[in-house]
Amino acid sequence: MKKRVYGFSILILFFNLLITFSHGKLNGVCVSQGGRFAPFSSEGKPPERASKGRSDLTLCRVFRKKTCCDAAQTHPALLSIRKLASTGEASQECLHLWELLECSICDPNVGVQPGPPLICASFCERVYQACSNAYFSMDAKTQVLAPCGVNDFVCGRAAEWVSNGTELCHAAGFAVKLPDDRYIDGEETSCYGGKASLDKIAGSWSAPRSERPQKDKNIGILEDFQQWVQEMQFGERVSWAVGGLVLTAGLLFVSHAIDLLMNLE
Repeated sequence: MKKRVYGFSILILFFNLLITFSHGKLNGVCVSQGGRFAPFSSEGKPPERASKGRSDLTLCRVFRKKTCCDAAQTHPALLSIRKLASTGEASQECLHLWELLECSICDPNVGVQPGPPLICASFCERVYQACSNAYFSMDAKTQVLAPCGVNDFVCGRAAEWVSNGTELCHAAGFAVKLPDDRYIDGEETSCYGGKASLDKIAGSWSAPRSERPQKDKNIGILEDFQQWVQEMQFGERVSWAVGGLVLTAGLLFVSHAIDLLMNLE
């Protein structure tokens, strides 16, 4: 009798653990991604429209209607793009694709799966091809590869740190789904940056544009950018003036990168 009770208790414990580990995905609630990514304030809740005010998205606004993100996730992404545009000496294409990569954390389909964000290997390769000549450094705090900043002593081109897209995404703190990895942990999974996810992103991008004039939408994005610039020190504004122009273009025309990737599929 004791053996039966003991066996039943083990079964119940296993079932509870199974529910715990799969809770986020089964119920579609936000699950913090861990690693270098800040915890979601909406942990345990379904993705929803980003709130306005101080916690509003400063980047990745294409996901604003449904996301797990707030400023805690998008501000580091914004700083990453800022570095890449200035001291990173990145091309326009690299800026567009790196922005899409950083914004993976805000994709509602990514936010409800245990992290780090799972990126398609093909998308990682495209980022590598575009950013191989941009300058990166190893972040002392997070121990991940990040765009080179003005205070970084050791910087090198991406191609000097890694040799392909998969290595780049791994080094930058992301998980990578290879073509043969259809199943992970026994379940079929989708990855960010594939045709299916890009179709959804493109749909999210086009929907808000139809709701209000493009001019108004652009003004909203520029206001976020201008507010951030006002918070910078004067010296930072001068040294970053040229890079800022590149970033502004990336904020306004991220759809160009989506179109580019979809045409290559």
